[in-house]
Amino acid sequence: MLPTRKWRRHRNWGARVHEVTVGGVPAVVLENERLRLTVLTGKGTDLVELNDKRNDRDYVWLSPTGVRAPADVAGGAGDDVAAFLDTYPGGWQEVLPNGGAPSRYQGAALAQHGEVANLPWDHAIVTDDADEVAVRFTVEARRMPLRLAKTMRLRRGEARFTVDEELTNLAPVPLDLMWGHHVTFGAPFLRPGCRIRLPDGISVIPHASSIDPQGRRRVAPGGPHRWPSVPADGGGTLDLSVAPAPGAPSDIVYLTGFADTGWYEVSDAGGGLRVEWDARVMPYLWMWQELGATVDHPWWGRAYVIGLEPFSSYPTDGLAAAVEGGTALRLAAGERLAFRLAAGIIDGDGDG
Repeated sequence: MLPTRKWRRHRNWGARVHEVTVGGVPAVVLENERLRLTVLTGKGTDLVELNDKRNDRDYVWLSPTGVRAPADVAGGAGDDVAAFLDTYPGGWQEVLPNGGAPSRYQGAALAQHGEVANLPWDHAIVTDDADEVAVRFTVEARRMPLRLAKTMRLRRGEARFTVDEELTNLAPVPLDLMWGHHVTFGAPFLRPGCRIRLPDGISVIPHASSIDPQGRRRVAPGGPHRWPSVPADGGGTLDLSVAPAPGAPSDIVYLTGFADTGWYEVSDAGGGLRVEWDARVMPYLWMWQELGATVDHPWWGRAYVIGLEPFSSYPTDGLAAAVEGGTALRLAAGERLAFRLAAGIIDGDGDG
């Protein structure tokens, strides 16, 4: 492992990595001829840039509030939801050990999507040459005895990167948890008419209650339904594979039925992004839709975003609900669990 050092030799060609600061938050940039990836090491390893350099097209949604350092939010009233939202930049982050709403587990109070998304991570550059760069990120949770390590890798000339992870239970007792990747798509890439492609045979499980501030839903309760044509709330059908017009109801559904390797593609006529992951570890794909319907806190009508989030568990009601529903991921004492994810650009003709 190469130590992080000030006087590391730099390149501006081939695969390369730079240590930078974004909005006051330490970050690293992995870059080659095709892609530029910006990862916040000072906060959650949030991926806040996934840019196709050929056309300056970025695939992650950025929140209107932008990148904010966790120490730069003093003065607001705090609660277990604001703990995540006050520094949420959009983009793509790890969720562990709690998914969705605040929850409690064996005496531990867990905030919204708590807790590693708000922690600073250690990082070390493990490969650094013109053919390949790789950075290893590590963090230990505070409320639960968990260590998460991941290595992000980018090779010369490839419009694709990989993430290899290892999650370890540091305790001599078993632990239940939720683990996921909070992947979001927004403007300027995402717009009405963008299409979402999934494997055949996927089922849609609607969330039990409405998340829309006016109590509306896009997808009728019940199910499971078959992707992509599902019953619409109030009658008729809707096609979940097509991004709707702004103002459609906020909603969240859970997609399941993936083979060992799950995948999806989000694209328009100009191309898009393909995400692949180990569905043996994360068998669910959360589909979060915030399309401008929330005109109060936290979005104030400024969000048009779809999240497609591989997850170990559901629903978005927190860890206690996942344990009760039998979907929580359980790690034995001292157990280590490996996981792999990859993402890459697809061209307009569908070829990577």
